Amino acid sequence: MKNILVAGINTRPVACSAKKMGHTVYSVDYFCTRDLVKCSDYLRCILNQLPYESCGIYADKYDQSLLQKYADELTDNADYVICSSGAVPENFPKSKVVGNKKIMHIENKYNLYKLLKNKFNLPETFLVSSYEEAAEIAKSFEDKKFIIKPVIGAGGKDIRRFEETTPNSDFSRFMLQEIIEGKSISASVLSTKRDAKTILTSRQIIGNSLIEQRDEFTYCGNIVPYSNNTEIKNTAEKVIMKSGLVGSNGVDMIERDGEIFIIEINPRFQGTLECAETVLRINMFDAHFKASNGTLIDVPEPKGYAVKMIVFAKQRSIADDLNFEGVYDIPGKNVIIEKDEPAATVVTPGKTAENAIKNAQKIVNKVYSVLYPYPQKILSRNIST
Repeated sequence: MKNILVAGINTRPVACSAKKMGHTVYSVDYFCTRDLVKCSDYLRCILNQLPYESCGIYADKYDQSLLQKYADELTDNADYVICSSGAVPENFPKSKVVGNKKIMHIENKYNLYKLLKNKFNLPETFLVSSYEEAAEIAKSFEDKKFIIKPVIGAGGKDIRRFEETTPNSDFSRFMLQEIIEGKSISASVLSTKRDAKTILTSRQIIGNSLIEQRDEFTYCGNIVPYSNNTEIKNTAEKVIMKSGLVGSNGVDMIERDGEIFIIEINPRFQGTLECAETVLRINMFDAHFKASNGTLIDVPEPKGYAVKMIVFAKQRSIADDLNFEGVYDIPGKNVIIEKDEPAATVVTPGKTAENAIKNAQKIVNKVYSVLYPYPQKILSRNIST
């Protein structure tokens, strides 16, 4: 068994998958959830979840340089390094990184567009520097709608419709991209330098009002499997091979009237990790490690369905004990979670997609039932005593 350093914003899924294989796990993480603590032999966190203290706003508190500093302190102890979202493999010793050694050509979405242009169906995409430039381009396509999207970013954060911007908006980190109406889907692909295999497809849950996510472009979960469509699988494999990626990677797509449009590539483990392990009965850390070293595992057909839903706080809340079946990324008891911030993750299986969705929604409602409005909860407790 090896010493595995997993670094990123939310390392819990990967760390727990590595722990199941018997490895010693070093985790460097932003959120520091209770279940990550159980999967980690050594742990460094940016966010300290303390009773009756606010977890704050992720966008304000996240510090990539601090995450890297903590990771650097543990790198010498690690045999291998796994980079989750938020960690940059170029910042670690190349010999220790399992998976992609370089990802910036993929993380930069405009560079990715240029790499895949004329080879796959893509939304019209433009690098812009001002509102006036974006408005002129959008006006020239009278039959299309556009979004403003970060050149580097993940999870659908900071994406907004162009018509919602104003002349004084900051365009320095953004690009203009055509909106493709259709089904948001993703493919999980294992690849070596010579071959690629789509192991699972999923329907993405984007901006879902059922889990109180008001941002229409934010990633909220997945329903797996989605389809056994050969074109989707083949397209995803070709995209990954064109991008020169190895290990476990994801391709986000839109399916519209039988056409497949490439939206993004996730050059790392995807949000479907737990769902893939549930329906495929495999260990994703093991599959990633072997693919990164040149071997694609045999992947069985999916058995049943699984649904992942990320639960967001409806209002400023204090968390009771969320440690019950089907709930992951569990916050500390009595921590304060700010409105619209992620509170927990629900993952449930089902014999059918409908059954899995119904099971997930029941647990989501259970999570909400123990997220009490704050400070009303504390005030009522003081009055009763």
